[in-house]
Amino acid sequence: MAKPTCPICGDATDPAYRPFCSARHRDRDLLQWLGEGYRIPGGPAAPEGLDNPEEHD
Repeated sequence: MAKPTCPICGDATDPAYRPFCSARHRDRDLLQWLGEGYRIPGGPAAPEGLDNPEEHD
């Protein structure tokens, strides 16, 4: 079985930060998600979208 590697740098993972090799790379990945560096493809949002204050469940 192949040893898991960090998706950012390719070094061996550290069990404390898995799947990353360090806290720095774990935090870097989180910042990518929070800063919209990563995106999940999808269709365009409806103009009324989720921010419409008149549509609540």
